[in-house]
Amino acid sequence: MRKYHLFKINLTVLNIISFLLMIIAFDFVWLLFPDMLKKIALLFNNDKFLITILPLMIFYFVLHELLHAIGYIVNGANYKKITFGMEIEKSVFYCLCKDEITKKNILYSLMYPLFFIGIFTGAISIIFRLPVLLLLSICNISGAAGDIMYFLFIIKLDKNIMYSELDDGTSFAIVSKDNPSKYHHFGLTYIGDVNEISRKDFTRIKISKASWVLLIFCIILLIIAIFV
Repeated sequence: MRKYHLFKINLTVLNIISFLLMIIAFDFVWLLFPDMLKKIALLFNNDKFLITILPLMIFYFVLHELLHAIGYIVNGANYKKITFGMEIEKSVFYCLCKDEITKKNILYSLMYPLFFIGIFTGAISIIFRLPVLLLLSICNISGAAGDIMYFLFIIKLDKNIMYSELDDGTSFAIVSKDNPSKYHHFGLTYIGDVNEISRKDFTRIKISKASWVLLIFCIILLIIAIFV
């Protein structure tokens, strides 16, 4: 009988992996392109850069989630079942696909942001000597920690599994006759299985109160950077 096997990401592990990815990326740049690392360091001597970097990073993280959505839709997901959210108090931006999609779909979708605005834009920034783009690309690679953890788990599963995300932004279901928890799932907690899951929340965009405060703060910073 087909069941929904539920998993939840461990946010503590996620944040540690994210930090390690950032250190590795900066070390890579330092070893192979030390001049670019110096250019990034010089950016922080510019007062206007200091008040624009946070809005730029927020924009890049939003773009990250939009690329997930594009990946879902291009590979066959129902766009009406895709929702977005921002919960800065959990350090979480998310794009949720509440449709049941194939293993191929989720694997491609997970890698879209990492490749397009992480690896690809990182290479472009080095070729054309663009330190701001390189910094944003490194931040995006760091922010893809959860995507990488999901990818490394899901790629081991049977090709016939289906995937679907839950309402909370940190949990997902693997739909399968077999129990996928037997596979190693670093950074993920197996919650259990159910015969069905209830879909209650299809709000297209959800932003927590703390996230609204951050967004308003970013708008103020941009106004200061433009007019002061």
